[in-house]
Amino acid sequence: MNAILSKHTRDMLKERTISEEWVWRTLENPDWKNVGVDNNVHYFKKIPEHGERVLHVVVNPFLSPGKVVTVFFDRRAGRQQ
Repeated sequence: MNAILSKHTRDMLKERTISEEWVWRTLENPDWKNVGVDNNVHYFKKIPEHGERVLHVVVNPFLSPGKVVTVFFDRRAGRQQ
């Protein structure tokens, strides 16, 4: 996927100890994705290196390239599939 990381996303990667590689892995090969009510695309992927927790990556697809607006481990994501 052609995307860039927002400043907020870069800050969250540091604050939440999330690997940037995990973000790209999630975008390139998500376990599932959906379009939210905000019209952003939400990508989800279980990260084995982080106890199988689900990484949630939100992308604004209306920019070129798309912009990753935030990233976090989502405790509720497994139930949303």
